[in-house]
Parts: sequence; structure tokens; C-alpha cells
Amino acid sequence: MNHRIIYIEKCECLKLYLDNIKVIYNDNDILLPISDIQILVIDNYKSSLSIPLINKLTETNVCTVVCGIDHIPKSYILPMNGHFSQSGNINKQIEWDNNRKQIMHQKIVRAKIHNQAEILKVNNKSQDVINKLYQFENEVQIDDVTNREGLAAKMYFRELFGDDFIRFDEDVINAGLNYGYSIFRSLISSIIVAKGYLPNLGIFHRGKQNMFNLSDDVIEVFRPIVDHYVYNNMMEDILFKQEHREALIQLTAKKIEIDGRKQTVNHAIYVYLESILKELETSKDVYLFPKPILYDL
Repeated sequence: MNHRIIYIEKCECLKLYLDNIKVIYNDNDILLPISDIQILVIDNYKSSLSIPLINKLTETNVCTVVCGIDHIPKSYILPMNGHFSQSGNINKQIEWDNNRKQIMHQKIVRAKIHNQAEILKVNNKSQDVINKLYQFENEVQIDDVTNREGLAAKMYFRELFGDDFIRFDEDVINAGLNYGYSIFRSLISSIIVAKGYLPNLGIFHRGKQNMFNLSDDVIEVFRPIVDHYVYNNMMEDILFKQEHREALIQLTAKKIEIDGRKQTVNHAIYVYLESILKELETSKDVYLFPKPILYDL
């Protein structure tokens, strides 16, 4: 079954009715089968959700994202228990060898820079900058002591979005990036939980107040997918439109290549995460990462 990605903007209340989401708006009711849904985005800060519905969404591991008045995701709804072997998996996660984590972090940073270079290449950007990113990729050391990740990001964003672009400014480009990253982060977090691991115990990210350290490790190689969409669709816009929010959500259903096969982004996250977990827990060199180019834009 192809699970659906549901974006809800116009609603007054969402309730549970049998095994469906009951969307109430202007005295009209719409029923959405929960079993068909993988990602639910609620983009109306005035809407209310019933407790039975929240419990049902977590029981069925629906990735639920709640947006604020600015349309940016503000919270995720995740289950406390995600897998029959959760206790054992969490114990393994706590005991991940530090040397293996350092090597994995090095591989993730290299893969992230590689994918950034690939996005510049497909968008016909400066070959000199592309070559420099490939150089940085090869120069990444353990713990990235020479900050190749930061240097690559600075060159990459300026080459892609222009010399005046500043990450985290309040503009439409940053709004698109933040929104897309948040959607990917929420999906990754739900997949981590579904596999019986904790999203807050990371490989490199260790923020004490960050509930999604592992999610932030995993997302790195997928960020260029969002960058590519924003560059090709939002550069001339002044406002962050609903059509862009919906399109950014739908990116997770597009196809990319991983392990020599075309997979949906959603499934590629499963495959990618599985390779990370297996390498951390077996010492086998099985890490693989997706190519960032979408096949069905």
C-alpha cells in the first residue's frame, strides 16, 4: 500500500472516529483512514486535536507534525514505545563504541559534502566550487578537526543561493529550508522510534536540550534534497506560499537512488538508517548513503 502524506490547513477540530481522522470544518466532516497515512501535517494553529486521536496516531506510528502561526513546524507527536525489541535496542544504542561513532560521523560529513557538490553540479554551478567541495570531502578527518563541514557549507550556500545569502536570515529561502528540514527531521524521528531506538541519543550531536540528536545526525545527507527544491522553485518568491509547503512535504514521496536502487525518500531513510545501525553494532563496513537527485520532480 502507498501510504499517504496528508496536509491539513482548513480545519476546526480533528477527532477520532472509529479508525479514521474526522476533520471538522464549517459543519462539514471528512473522514481519513489512519491506516493509509504515514505523514500528517496540521498547519492551522487554531485547530484542536482530541486525546483519543493523538493516542491512535502514536499507536499507528503516524508521523504527526504541528505547525505554528508562522506555518513552521513547532512540534512532533511521537510514541513512547516503538518496537518489540526497544529495550534491547536502546541498551545497544547506549553502548555504541565511541571510536565507531567517530568514524561514522566522519563518513556522514563526507557524504553530506558529496551530496552538496552533486546538487551544485546538477544546477550547473561553478566547477571550481564543486571541485573544492570534493576536495573538502576527502579532507574530512575524525571529529572534523579542520572544520571541513563548516567551510563546505559556507561555499555551498553562497554558490547555490548567491553571495548575499545568510543562513537563518528571515527570508523566504530560509523559511523554505527550515520547513523542509523540519519535515524530514520529523519523519526520520518517527522511523528511529519505529525501529526501537531513541532519537535523542546521537552519534555526533549531543545537545542536552535537543530531543533529536540522532535525527540530526541522520538528516545531514538528505538536506541537499530540500536545498535543490528551494533553489529551483522559490528564488523569485517574496512569500512562503502554501503550494511550497505542500510540495516540500511531498518530497518525502519522491524517488532517489540508494544502494543502486530507486527508492522513495521515505524508504531510503529506512535503508540509510539501517546501514548506520548495522555498522555501529557489528563493525562491518556497510555504510551507504543516498544520491540527492530526485527522479520524479
